[in-house]
Amino acid sequence: MAEFVVITGLSGAGRSAAADTLEDLGWYVIDNLPPTLMDNVAELGDAPGSQVRRVALVVGPGPYQEDVLPALVGLATRGERVRVLFLEASTEALVRRYEASRRRHPLSDGSSLTEAIEVERAVLDPVKARADVVVDTSELNVHQLRDRVRGLFGDESDQGMQVTVSSFGFKHGLPLDADVVIDCRFLPNPHWVEDLRPLSGLDEPVVAYLDDQDLTGPFLDRCSELLALQLPAFEAEGKSYLSLAFGCTGGRHRSVAVAEAMAGRLAEAGYEPRVVHRDIDR
Repeated sequence: MAEFVVITGLSGAGRSAAADTLEDLGWYVIDNLPPTLMDNVAELGDAPGSQVRRVALVVGPGPYQEDVLPALVGLATRGERVRVLFLEASTEALVRRYEASRRRHPLSDGSSLTEAIEVERAVLDPVKARADVVVDTSELNVHQLRDRVRGLFGDESDQGMQVTVSSFGFKHGLPLDADVVIDCRFLPNPHWVEDLRPLSGLDEPVVAYLDDQDLTGPFLDRCSELLALQLPAFEAEGKSYLSLAFGCTGGRHRSVAVAEAMAGRLAEAGYEPRVVHRDIDR
């Protein structure tokens, strides 16, 4: 039985870079495949003597978007392991990329670039809802995107649900790919302590300052209890990836320290969380 990853998402969000990374990892990559042919491709893994076991299907924009969901259901019905990677980005980021490349948006039919992006976003919403993992590439360069894809698909072993714990700053916008968002702004802000301001939540003085606050311990305990309930339930529902995001004002002190603390607790519980600090250097 072959393993399939379907790479889809907004034009300009990084499908080609994700496909190149999977190819480097040994996946058999088929680009710009009409969804109606997915079932035929699945037969590659069933052919006698076939060495094709990991297949990445890159589905781009086109008139057959409405065929994507039925094709995914068809693969799952065959008993194949199918995961969907959906790449998205903010409209502002996509506009910048198109302006830099001077390429035409595939859905531009006389409308503006912004309008074409929003039309595609609306068309792809049902596919995004079906995705196993959504990656927001707005703030990622090509190297960071490749690292993220390697982290998601680079290990052939089945280690259960993959968990990403991230920190962010609300003033820089919510992370679009987060499944669970928890607000840390109620904790005292180390930013207002002169000696702590230039440091981050990775530095011991900031961690010690937050640990000394009456609310920090109970907050971490309650979060641990919540996740102890949620994570096994998510796994039971068949979720392959889960993104937990902790936010504070700037994404440098409180959210970073809390994300690190929660990642440590999840590791103790048997998970192997990946930790990302989106705004720590802003």
